[in-house]
Amino acid sequence: MTSFCVSGAKMSLTSVMTGLVLFFASGVGSEPNGQSRRGRIASDARSPGGQGSPFLASHLVPNPITCLTRGADLTDQGLLVLCPPDCLRSRGSVFGTGVYASVSSVCGAALHRGLLGEAGGPVQVHRLQGRNDYISSFSHGVLSQALTRWSASFSLSKPVPPPQELARETSTTQLPASAKKQKKVPTKKVPAPGNKDCPMDIAIVIDSSSNIGQRRFNLQKNLVGKLVAMLKVGPSGPHVGLVQASDAPKTEFFLSNYTQPKELLFAIKEVTHLGGNTNTGKAIMQTTESFFSPERGGRRGHPRVLLVMIDGWPSDDVEQAAMLARESGVNVFVVSVARPAPEELPMVQDKDFLKKAVCKDNGFFSYQIPSWFSTTKHVKPLTQRVCSADAMLCSKTCYNSVNIGFLIDGSSSIGDGNFRLVLDFLAEIARSFDVSDFGARIGAVQFTYDQRLEFSLYDHPEKEEAVSALRSISYMSGGTATGEAITFTVHNLFKRVGPGRNFLIVVTDGQSYDDVRAPALDAHRQGITVYSVGVAWAPLDDLRSMASEPKDGHTFFTREFSGLSDFIQPLVRGICRDFNDNN
Repeated sequence: MTSFCVSGAKMSLTSVMTGLVLFFASGVGSEPNGQSRRGRIASDARSPGGQGSPFLASHLVPNPITCLTRGADLTDQGLLVLCPPDCLRSRGSVFGTGVYASVSSVCGAALHRGLLGEAGGPVQVHRLQGRNDYISSFSHGVLSQALTRWSASFSLSKPVPPPQELARETSTTQLPASAKKQKKVPTKKVPAPGNKDCPMDIAIVIDSSSNIGQRRFNLQKNLVGKLVAMLKVGPSGPHVGLVQASDAPKTEFFLSNYTQPKELLFAIKEVTHLGGNTNTGKAIMQTTESFFSPERGGRRGHPRVLLVMIDGWPSDDVEQAAMLARESGVNVFVVSVARPAPEELPMVQDKDFLKKAVCKDNGFFSYQIPSWFSTTKHVKPLTQRVCSADAMLCSKTCYNSVNIGFLIDGSSSIGDGNFRLVLDFLAEIARSFDVSDFGARIGAVQFTYDQRLEFSLYDHPEKEEAVSALRSISYMSGGTATGEAITFTVHNLFKRVGPGRNFLIVVTDGQSYDDVRAPALDAHRQGITVYSVGVAWAPLDDLRSMASEPKDGHTFFTREFSGLSDFIQPLVRGICRDFNDNN
């Protein structure tokens, strides 16, 4: 038997190892989860990846994780973790201060705690019990959120290096076979991927007014819970966030906060009734403006659905909010429960609120349930409709979502015959898009030294009407001041329009008498993508100065007006490319 000399006396290896375990277990007190520290350390000695102290875990190689990995995602083998660089830019949500809810990003919490810098690094995670009242605070460039309650928590610390003597002894001494214990490898739980056939980003707005009352509010939460369960939320499936409509909207959680059904259902259960008015318009407006950004969990290329539940009728105007939603590519779907009775109609502010609120008034974007007491049978058909991507989305493609302005050179050098060829060219571009009251929109400005608004984006909501108006433009004749014309168009044509959806096609045949660079740059800064189309004597330098980046993809030139027709499909494809890159 191998022996060691300790303080002049021989001790067996078994005695030494027993003493070591007793040394680790000698701390007093108990852990937050009620387990004695001795019990935890003994458990950690058996399983190096367990919930133990940083003392033992420091023997492990850090487990690399992503900036968005949450405490709940870690397995028993992952309590000593390695955060990547630059998590300050892409960190996930953080809930709490010092002690963090397990749905928090581990690396985000480590940044908030001051344990990491921009370079990332190792951090020790300590599992704790759930708690109430996670506190919000701003620290080290990270704003953590408050949370009423969660079922599990964690805290963080810097990894502690092992004592030198212990490291030397344990690294040079082998345990006899009889002292070795079989390590039980924990089964790694793989998160459910979610319903891949329903890859939606869904914001649910619920009615939290005094009108609905506590009992029906609870029934509404039950409906939302059943709907979420049937949607099958998951990383590659639908993501769901929740907003309450009351006097002022209250965001309960964003799209990225809960991506597993169990966590999401618990979060819905914890939502409390607010009371107040049913200001649905305010809720739609705030959700549209702030909910679907990448920082809040919005995923590029995933359809955005705003599912609104209304008990009775809203207290405020929904029309302007719904218009903003449509122009921002958000598809509003309304579930109306307990519609107003005939005797209640005089109290309804806008009797057509349902038609004005939905994404498109074609009957598909609204669903009516007679009572909160009979919602179960409606869960499946409602889920199927929300997940019907092709039918559900009225703002899903460039063809039915863009705003296109035509800036047309009406100078004397063009002549009436060539001017008609320009209008034919632009009319065919307009025909390529689904122009409608809820779809793409077309507007036109003609310029010489002066500018004339021929028709705005909102004057002709039907395609044939817009094309007819375009072909009917009368030729002005005059000089060429393209710079002033761009400024005029930016200020007079592009109003009430959404980001990443505004396009200006400039057609000119010659040198501008004024500067085009500064006006074009101002248009770019305001989110307007500019395509420049030159004919005959139009200088290439001016065309490239007006065009958006990359210049080669937004600049077109032909010697003959008859050559304009060759640019129709490249322009349409370019607009769709730009739209998809920015939405």
